Amino acid sequence: MGFLIDRRNNPKQKSAVNRQRFLRRYREQIQRSVSENLKGRHITDNDRGEQISIPTKDIGEPQFHHGRGGQITHVVPGNEEYTRGDRIARPQGGGGGGGGREGSPDGEGMDDFVFQINQQEFLDVLFDDMELPNLTKRQLSGLEEFKRRRGGFASDGAPSNLSIVRSMRSATARRIALGAGRRRELRELEAELAALPDTAEFEDRKQALALKIDELREALARIPFLDDVDIRYHRHYNEPVPHSKAVMFCVMDVSGSMDQATKDLAKRFYILLYLFLSRNYDRTELVFIRHHTVAKEVDEDEFFNSRETGGTVVSSALDLMKSIIEARYSPTEWNIYGAQASDGDNWPDDAPRCTTLIKQVLPLCQYYAYVEITESGDKPLWQTYASLESEWGDVFAMQHITGPGDIYPVFHELFRKQSA
Repeated sequence: MGFLIDRRNNPKQKSAVNRQRFLRRYREQIQRSVSENLKGRHITDNDRGEQISIPTKDIGEPQFHHGRGGQITHVVPGNEEYTRGDRIARPQGGGGGGGGREGSPDGEGMDDFVFQINQQEFLDVLFDDMELPNLTKRQLSGLEEFKRRRGGFASDGAPSNLSIVRSMRSATARRIALGAGRRRELRELEAELAALPDTAEFEDRKQALALKIDELREALARIPFLDDVDIRYHRHYNEPVPHSKAVMFCVMDVSGSMDQATKDLAKRFYILLYLFLSRNYDRTELVFIRHHTVAKEVDEDEFFNSRETGGTVVSSALDLMKSIIEARYSPTEWNIYGAQASDGDNWPDDAPRCTTLIKQVLPLCQYYAYVEITESGDKPLWQTYASLESEWGDVFAMQHITGPGDIYPVFHELFRKQSA
């Protein structure tokens, strides 16, 4: 038996193939570690990887060994302390674990296995089982990407497109067609020659038949095995590739009730959403909307860094979102998504208008997620939206965030794969 060992090195002199095999093998442990480490990451940490720690028990190879403890009913001969009938105390755990750590109960231990993953691997693990829900619409207009497909055969083309099977089939058909009459005549002459009696009076006829048979065989042999007219090439054509066009509306409350800590949690949620969309979907546009008493469409930099603030009128953001959809994103061509983050405060007089607008926006959306960042109970905006879940359960979802540790679990719950 032979073994093939892949020793191809990446720039850091580590086997890239073996590394990918290791990441696949311990995928579940790495996902748990990434989820835990995400709680302590800052907004500025999204351009780096992560240090992963896997418990030793999860990477240990299975092996047979003698167990510790149990009921000891005999005394090993030759000891200097005990005789038959003495009671032997169980050994106490807590051996000397290195590094200042507390020893394990059985007196043995080992540090966790720690290694570093880069940003690419970190994002692969982070968004592995997530997707945009209900992404179904496909459009062909205005696309520049095509897929090459085979579309029959042609008599000219590049050598790389040569169809050997079709060329040989054409050559065989040509040889059969050109030689059919001669072969029929040849068979008739050979049958006549065989039927002639072996006497002197038929000798001249036999010689004439033999000469004619040789001429027919030479003519059949002169038919070329493969001719230029037999050559066939695969013909290809460009088929347009349909793509799903999607737009995500990021709606963030920046009113005075949103303190700096709450805004930081909202920004973390949107940065996670931004990374998810930009990494997994090439044709997804983002529309950023900030609102207090007035809503405004802004660019990415202003959305995350502007310090503008004021009162709270949620309907202004929903009204702006609806007008942008009507002007630029037709629901018949676009998959429309919305993600709204707020501390839940809203002017009481704005609740009826807010309910009316959200009911006009939801029929246009494939999915709309509302995240409320608060440590107390349900706020007015949550109560306004709560009545929508029963009617729009497949399109509308709500979640609470109370601290940094809730961001990834909530994000994962909102955008997990529907088949998961």
